Amino acid sequence: MYKALVCCRAGMGSSMLLKIKADQVIGENNFPIETEHGNLDSLNGFNGDVVITMEDLADELKDKVPYALGIRNIMDKAEMKAKMEEFLASKG
Repeated sequence: MYKALVCCRAGMGSSMLLKIKADQVIGENNFPIETEHGNLDSLNGFNGDVVITMEDLADELKDKVPYALGIRNIMDKAEMKAKMEEFLASKG
């Protein structure tokens, strides 16, 4: 099981909606990913495998986290599914 932090800069509206959609995609596809919700401060001490966030923030986090999964459209489950599949494929 992979551990994911779903976050945005403030940890309020957009990341909570992102977590809800991510959990739906994970459940619908039986992906071995467990999510938790937070903000940028939650990255301190995060020992997980992937950070799921908005695309602009993912670009900033690329070199700071094990894997940054950036989503352009929170409502686009197909985009989210494709990017989660890329993450899982990168893990072998």
